[in-house]
Amino acid sequence: MKDESLENNLVTLHGRGWTVRRLAREFNISRERVDRILGMNEQNRSMGTAITALSSKPKVSKKLGPHKEYIGELLEKYTDPAATNQRIFELIQDKGYEGGITILADYLKQIRGKKVEEPIICIETTRGQRGYHDWSEYYIEFAEHGKREKVTFFSFILGYSRRQYIEVVEDKTQRTLFKCLVSNFLYFDGVPREIKGDNQKACVDRWEMGAPVFNKNFMEFATFYRFRPLTIHPGKPTEDLKIERPFYYLETNFLNARTFFDLTDLKESLKKWLQERNDLRIHRTTRRRPIDLYGEEHPFLLALPREQYDTSLLEYRVVNNEACVEYRGYYYAVPKAYMFETCMVRLSDTEVIIYSPLCEEIKRYPIAAKGSPDRYIGRPSQPGSRKVSLTVSDLTSRLEVFGPEMTAYIEQIKRHKPGSYTHHLLRLLSLKVNYYADDIVLAVRRALLHKVYESSSIENFLSLNATKKNELRIFPDRKDDHKNDRYT
Repeated sequence: MKDESLENNLVTLHGRGWTVRRLAREFNISRERVDRILGMNEQNRSMGTAITALSSKPKVSKKLGPHKEYIGELLEKYTDPAATNQRIFELIQDKGYEGGITILADYLKQIRGKKVEEPIICIETTRGQRGYHDWSEYYIEFAEHGKREKVTFFSFILGYSRRQYIEVVEDKTQRTLFKCLVSNFLYFDGVPREIKGDNQKACVDRWEMGAPVFNKNFMEFATFYRFRPLTIHPGKPTEDLKIERPFYYLETNFLNARTFFDLTDLKESLKKWLQERNDLRIHRTTRRRPIDLYGEEHPFLLALPREQYDTSLLEYRVVNNEACVEYRGYYYAVPKAYMFETCMVRLSDTEVIIYSPLCEEIKRYPIAAKGSPDRYIGRPSQPGSRKVSLTVSDLTSRLEVFGPEMTAYIEQIKRHKPGSYTHHLLRLLSLKVNYYADDIVLAVRRALLHKVYESSSIENFLSLNATKKNELRIFPDRKDDHKNDRYT
């Protein structure tokens, strides 16, 4: 079907110097079609052929004419979702239509009209008014091992100056977002008055009455830095994000025709590229260097607080029978007096801080380096050193906290296992590392009922019937608010 608008664009742009290859690429058509249209236009110009005016009414096939009224009824009846061309074709065939689907498709195109895409509206903001953040993932091949790996980037752009901060991250969790935003604020030495994101779960819990309900922790973070949080509406990814393509220059320049040895090389190259290339280029929209416009915008950014937002992770951890707490495969030593106690642990990118059950700091360690061969941090490695142990009175007093059933069970174990009851008591106490107290008590109650006095039987019952607790978080997710109430 002839498309006069397309032909006009091709002829006009070709007259301005556009090549056939460029026209084919920009309009997503073949070069042969471009050549044919340009050739036909040249022929018409040389012969003086007049351009035929468009008909005000679409031509309708005689075969389709008797079915126009029925087609109109179908289009009116089925609107959400709209009836497809194929389905209408099948229905009018049942009514005796003998034509082809192409004729029908042309007719429906005229009736329905061309689908109009929503435009991307770029909102110009004043100095220091707004910033925009987003994520993007790419598969990058590293020379170290020749394999492609998925790498996630975080981007933040100041709306006025277009100065950009980009960072490589491990995940897209809320904690990672907070860490990236803090690093970004330090990089820009200030905070815009508004920050807009892409409706991600780390920021928005849900929508009610057409308005976003922001996550409680995210609102606390925004209040700390005194910015107003904004987000796009669901299903409208280009809604006034102003930064038309936040990763476009990263893709076409930094990730284009460059090789990286490993992830560390990528991160170091990115830092250098941001300052030596991205800041100093002439931006295609502002026609100025971002670093120059940033000089004008910086005085209007909100000042940073004296201390930055604490993005450390707070968790409850049970000290195991080696007098250690585990984090990411490494074991951090704790005084033996806290064995099997539940201690709060503060985890940051640089430190592990362990607190007593009374919230007093008892140990502080630098975070273990990845790949370190020594799995035990803070514990002297002396050949032949004796293993940390507890006295019988310590074991008994800690077990009796579970209640009268445990006290009765201790007496029965001492009576029936006189030579090994210490071993059984220690194993019972160690169950606290992986199981909740009420589940342990339930298993002990059952063992008393059936007169079973083996710690292994308690452990087997729990493994089959109880849910393990690998970690106890001080701030559980919303959906798990009632799942981890049983702290011991």
